[in-house]
Amino acid sequence: MAWRFMEPDDLAQVVAIAEVVHPDHPEDRAVLAERRDLYPPGCLVLEADGVGSALGGYALSHPWTFAAPPPLNGLVGALPAAPDTYYVHDVALLPSVRGRGEAAVIVAGLVARARAEGLDNLSLVAIGNAHGFWARHGFQPHELPGLRDPAKGYGETAAFMVLRL
Repeated sequence: MAWRFMEPDDLAQVVAIAEVVHPDHPEDRAVLAERRDLYPPGCLVLEADGVGSALGGYALSHPWTFAAPPPLNGLVGALPAAPDTYYVHDVALLPSVRGRGEAAVIVAGLVARARAEGLDNLSLVAIGNAHGFWARHGFQPHELPGLRDPAKGYGETAAFMVLRL
């Protein structure tokens, strides 16, 4: 297995993975494509068995504004001119590739990308049962009023989490 930069041709598989991993939090293909187009270095896919193989996961991330996560399934239009966090939009692995250390590999890669951008923190919104995963990687809950507003689409269990570098 190997992580590589996401290509436009990967989007159909990325959407399919998202549907499996996040059935209660769907996102339109246009949203996923926009993230890739706005910040290609932060969008990666996990090739399950080598070049040209089926994908086993993906990661979407980009520089952003701290404590202002974009609504789920919403287009952002552009990245901020003066970002102050590295935002992890999503990391999704199919059940068949979990438990092989690939999550730790991609989290380390995202930390390296944040440092390369000169940012001193990463932030994300943990949904579903992902809180423990992110906590194991050093992310801490950070109170963010209004996060669970239904218009944002994250759900009642959402938690804003931060990793300070």
